[in-house]
Amino acid sequence: MAVTSSQNAKKQGGTSARLSFTLSSDKLAELERIAKRRKVAVAWVVRDAVDRYLDRDYPLLTEAN
Repeated sequence: MAVTSSQNAKKQGGTSARLSFTLSSDKLAELERIAKRRKVAVAWVVRDAVDRYLDRDYPLLTEAN
């Protein structure tokens, strides 16, 4: 997974990173269906999923933020 710093960090109120990773075509298609149904970008769906995962499995990590 490649990580680069984001130019939008200031807009998001802190530091952020841009990630690049590979998904199966089936998983990407499902993300696209979810995004279309919610009327949001696939990136939003992925960020939401990561937030939920961290909140559920690593609550101490997210309390500091």
